[in-house]
Amino acid sequence: MGLGGFFALNSCSQKTTSGVAGDTNAPQSTQATEVAKVATYQVPVEYYTLDNGLKVVLSPDKTAPVATIAAYYNIGFRIEPRNRTGFAHLFEHMMFQGSNNLGKMEFIQVVQKNGGILNGSTRFDFTNYFEIVPAHKLETMLWAEADRMRGLNITQENLTNQQGVVKNEVKVNVLNQPYGGFPWLDMPQYANKNWHNAHNFYGDLKDLDAANLEDVQSFFKTFYAPNNAALVVVGDFNPAEAKTWIKKYFENIPKSTLPPKVDLTEPRQEKEQRFSKDDKLATKPALAFAYHMPDKNTPEYYAMGLLDQILLQGNDSRLYQALVQERGYTGSVSGGINSGLGNMFNYNGPMLWDGSLVYDKTVSADSVVAVLDREIQKLDKEGVSQELLDLAIVKMRSDLYDQVSQLYGFGKADLLATFALFENDPKRINQLETEFRKVTPELMQKTLREYLRPTNRTILTINPLAKS
Repeated sequence: MGLGGFFALNSCSQKTTSGVAGDTNAPQSTQATEVAKVATYQVPVEYYTLDNGLKVVLSPDKTAPVATIAAYYNIGFRIEPRNRTGFAHLFEHMMFQGSNNLGKMEFIQVVQKNGGILNGSTRFDFTNYFEIVPAHKLETMLWAEADRMRGLNITQENLTNQQGVVKNEVKVNVLNQPYGGFPWLDMPQYANKNWHNAHNFYGDLKDLDAANLEDVQSFFKTFYAPNNAALVVVGDFNPAEAKTWIKKYFENIPKSTLPPKVDLTEPRQEKEQRFSKDDKLATKPALAFAYHMPDKNTPEYYAMGLLDQILLQGNDSRLYQALVQERGYTGSVSGGINSGLGNMFNYNGPMLWDGSLVYDKTVSADSVVAVLDREIQKLDKEGVSQELLDLAIVKMRSDLYDQVSQLYGFGKADLLATFALFENDPKRINQLETEFRKVTPELMQKTLREYLRPTNRTILTINPLAKS
């Protein structure tokens, strides 16, 4: 368990894609027909809501005799209380400390002794818990998830214990690691202005120490309620049976009174920002760049997803070719949309497109930034041809299917849960490819000029203090 948890699902796969989809010389009517086509593979989706507000998504898949159960709560570290940084992540740990009918760590034992795996994680806009078990254990896991949604064993002993665990996690993963938290934890704090998007999500140690039982009880009562959650079942199961069990175990859990939505908006950035951070454990300099994204689900949002494929994803990407292959500044460059903490689909607020690299000491940060500018300007000057756009769609489609099939269907469950939570429409999973195919070369260039301008950018460099 932890802030990053078991999965990433981020857009930073290092795959090389060759070939071009479509005919760049096809008449517009033919291209329009191609755009109108839907994906040949459709994810089965049954969606409904219980009387207490719990959103339920069922997606049968007989590929393997396993079932994936995912419980997602609409509470991430963006909206955790002020002066309680890291509280959403701390609470994730509390969910494994016992419930009404399962003692401390017994939830984990129920899964593992039945041959399953489980984990949880905290992200920008949700906290999630999932189990992958043999299909015949589905009812057991639905009962167990309902049991801890109904009530936790919140004690001072459990709280003190988990405060220590989380503080140790911060020390191991961030404070005592070279490049710890770079750039996934650091960059939002530098690039954003709204506190909700810009505070230390892992938690300041003093804030973690300040959490008390009243905080925990109030947080659980408010946010860990059925009307603030989505339950997804994917795999080899009978939908009618699953619906009976879900109604039996979840329907009588009381709903909560949810607080007003938090204002997460970010002001338009009009000037480039540059920051530097000393790292006593790093032996080489590092650099990260970030640009504010278009609003989610707009045409420009889908265009940015395809620009990401062209510029950053895979060994055929413009930045990999320019920084690694041509100049040898670094051995790799990574990043993407919501990189390090998810993918371009599973968030609900302002977001960054970012990239990062560790580079040789003989190279200046300005040289790296100059390459970034050169590649973006080159793409702007030449324009995005239909051929290049088609290739980006092929790469995006490949990434989408990678995500959907990841970890016995957990990747599918992740998208279904977040689309249910944030858009109230898990069937969006079957519309994504169509949305990307609507993007035109003209929209790509318009999006590049507005969102990849230097004045929309934040640069963060790491100054290495350790001897190599």
